[in-house]
Amino acid sequence: MPLPTRNVAWPPPHLKPALDSMNTWDTWWSGDPDRLESLYGGGSGGYGTGGDAKPFQYSNGVVGKIARWWWGTPTAPGERRTKLHVPIAGDLCGGSADLLFSEPPKFTVEGDVTQKRLGVLADEGMLATLQTAAEVGAALGGIYLRPVYDLDVADRPWLHATHADRAIPTFTWNKLSSVIFWKVVHEEDGQVWRHLECHEKGVILHGLYQGTKGKLGRAVPLEEHPATEGYASQVNDEGALATGYAGLDVSYIPNQPSRRWRCDEKLADLGRSDLDGVEPLMDSLDETYASWMRDIRLGKGRIVVPDAYLQSNGRGRGASWNPDQEAFVGITALARPGDGATLTVAQFQIRVQEHRDTAEDLVNQILRSAGYSGQTFGLGGDAAVTATEVKSRERRSMTTRGRKILRWRPGLSHAVEALLAVDREVFHSGVQVQPPTIEFEDSVQEDPLALANTSDVLRRAQAASTATLVQMQHPEWNDTQVAAEVAEIHRETGMTVPDPMQMGDLP
Repeated sequence: MPLPTRNVAWPPPHLKPALDSMNTWDTWWSGDPDRLESLYGGGSGGYGTGGDAKPFQYSNGVVGKIARWWWGTPTAPGERRTKLHVPIAGDLCGGSADLLFSEPPKFTVEGDVTQKRLGVLADEGMLATLQTAAEVGAALGGIYLRPVYDLDVADRPWLHATHADRAIPTFTWNKLSSVIFWKVVHEEDGQVWRHLECHEKGVILHGLYQGTKGKLGRAVPLEEHPATEGYASQVNDEGALATGYAGLDVSYIPNQPSRRWRCDEKLADLGRSDLDGVEPLMDSLDETYASWMRDIRLGKGRIVVPDAYLQSNGRGRGASWNPDQEAFVGITALARPGDGATLTVAQFQIRVQEHRDTAEDLVNQILRSAGYSGQTFGLGGDAAVTATEVKSRERRSMTTRGRKILRWRPGLSHAVEALLAVDREVFHSGVQVQPPTIEFEDSVQEDPLALANTSDVLRRAQAASTATLVQMQHPEWNDTQVAAEVAEIHRETGMTVPDPMQMGDLP
C-alpha cells in the first residue's frame, strides 16, 4: 500500500462502518455524558411542543433507532440535565487489561547478551505500554504495536501503541501486510495538514498532505511543517526510511474475532470490541440509575406552607419561609379545617430495592455478554478464598483471557522481534534478532501458606525434589536463582554432606 498520490476522500470510505463503530465504543469507554448526548442526539432543546423530540427520532432505520435510545431523549427546555452515566465500559476494558498484564510477561531468548538487553528494554516502561494497549484494544477492537526511537529522548528504542481508529490497514490472509498511520498536525482556515506514515516490509514512507476535512489534498514537502521537517533529512528521494528489519515492523493484535464485518474482506480482520453488542444494555443501566437518583430527588421531604406563613422580602422581591423560626406573628386565629392554613409534608417513596435488583441484573448481563464473570469485578463479596476457588468462580473471565492470549502472544512476539532489530540497527547493541518465547504470568496468585503446606506434604511423601519445591514457591525466579536457593537450603539443613558411597577408601 504506497502513499496516496491523488486528492482522495479521507479517511477512506470503505473504513467508515468500522470508524463509526469505533467512535461509538470510544464514546462509551470515555465515560463523558456530553459525548454520549452528542452521539445519540439527546442535547437540550428539541422539536415540537415542549422540546420532547427531534426530527430524526421519528426516522426509520438505524438513525431513528439510535436516537430513540434513552441517551437520545433530549432534556426538556428549562430543566437541568439529570442523566447519570455509569462508567461500566471503562471498568470492562480496564478489567480486560488487568487480566492480561497485571504482572509483566516473561520474555526468553537465546544468547546471554540478547537476554540481558531485552531485560533492559522490557524494564523501560514496557508493562505500562502493554496495559494501556490492552485497554485501548479492548475498547476499539484492536491495537497496533511498533518500535520507535528518538536519539534526543533515550538511548534505546521502545514499543509504542497506535490506536486502531488512526490506521488504514491492509490484510493478506488475516495477516497485516502494510498499514498507513495518520494524524492531523495542523488545522487552520479550513485547511487540514496530515502526516501519513506508510509501513511496509523494511521501510517507512513519510508524506505530508495539505487538504480539507474530508479530502486528503495534495502532497507537500516534509520541510513545510515543523511536525515533519525532522524526517526530511532522514528519508531518501522516495520519502522512505529503512527500519533495519526485513519484515513489517508493525504488528496488529485484534481483541476478539469480528462479528459485524466477518463478510467484509477489508474489515473482517479488525477484531471486535468488548463493548460490541452491549451498548443497549449500558444505555438501560444508565436509565435505571438515573431513575433511582430521580426517586431520591423527588423523595426529599418538602413542606407546603400557607401564604400567611410567608415573610415578605420587600416589594418586587417575593416572599420566603424560615423553617427554623420558632414563633410566627400575624396569625390571629387557630386554623380551621378546610381553610388551607396548615402545614403539609410531602414525602414520596424511594424504590431502592427495585432499582438495585434491576441494576444488578443489567450489570451481570453486560458482564456475561462481554465474556466476564462478576467475581472479576468485585461482585459476590470479598470473602477470602483459595486460588483454585477464585479460578472456579472466574472461569468465564479466565476463558476470555485465554482467548485473548492466543492473539496477544504472536503479535507481541513479532513486536519484540522488531524492537530488537531496531535496537541492533540504530543503537548497535549486538543483539540477535529473534522472536522471544513469551510466558504470561498467572493473574491469580496462590496463597503462600497453601503453597507451603503443599510443599511440606510433597517433601514428606518424597514426591518432589528441592528444586521443584523452590520453583513451586517462587515461579518468577530464573534457573540461577533457584539453584542458589537450593544450595542454601541444603547448606542450612546439612544436606551438603558427601555421599558415603562416593567417598572412596579412607587413608
